[in-house]
Amino acid sequence: MKKILSSLFLLAAVYMVQGQALKTPAPSTGQTVKQEFGLGSIELSYSRPNGKGRTIFGDLVPYGAVWRTGANGATTLTFSDEVIIGDKKIPAGKYGLLSIPGASEWTIIITKQVDVTSPSAYKQEMDVVRLKATPQKLPFSIETFMIAFDNVKSDAIEVSLLWANTSVAFTIKADIDTKIMGQIDNLMNKDNKPYFNAAMYYMDNNKDLNKAAEWLNKATEQTPTAYWVWYQKARCLAMLGKKSEAKTASDKSLELAKAGKNPDYVTLNEKLQASLK
Repeated sequence: MKKILSSLFLLAAVYMVQGQALKTPAPSTGQTVKQEFGLGSIELSYSRPNGKGRTIFGDLVPYGAVWRTGANGATTLTFSDEVIIGDKKIPAGKYGLLSIPGASEWTIIITKQVDVTSPSAYKQEMDVVRLKATPQKLPFSIETFMIAFDNVKSDAIEVSLLWANTSVAFTIKADIDTKIMGQIDNLMNKDNKPYFNAAMYYMDNNKDLNKAAEWLNKATEQTPTAYWVWYQKARCLAMLGKKSEAKTASDKSLELAKAGKNPDYVTLNEKLQASLK
């Protein structure tokens, strides 16, 4: 009896071990990327299939058919703020990213559907925006499918789809100027005015340089030993063509940068002064 019980326990143990799930690496690994953009962020989630010597576009990924733009689960984009794709304003939220590859033209689709894993699940009436994109041939081959954020600017960013020797990109934009100008107008009525940051925004976005110079004067009064503020004041005055005043401000920045042991700003001021001659 004891032998029978022992055999049954052993047999049960074998079945339990065999029944346990075997964990192995995913053939198409998942990736989630969060990119700061505008005044918020974009979060991308997708799976990355490998080429494995196969012909990708026109074969593994058919031309003219809806593609989930990745493998396994649906590919999604989550916007923390309103963005603009094509000519369409898209509210903050989570969306699906689909595409229809073609030999000479792709269709990029942003959809309200966030669970499309096969063409049969796609519903065109759920589209938020469609736009055309031209594929570019790469001088090299990419083994693992990649979606990358490129050419990141304050109000525009490129999303690039790359696999095999093909690259396709589309642009996402953000109307941040209205929001930032509203912030500036509001904060300039407060006690702690953001003179430096407001001046930098004006300088970087081709706005009123005289107003920027006025704010930088205030900023140097707020932080009289900040060599970076004096440098930007000098740069602004140089942009206004006021070389003599720019040289005076740069001399002050250079003096403070040397005292602060900051060689980067020493070099920046030396280059600025050379351009004023």
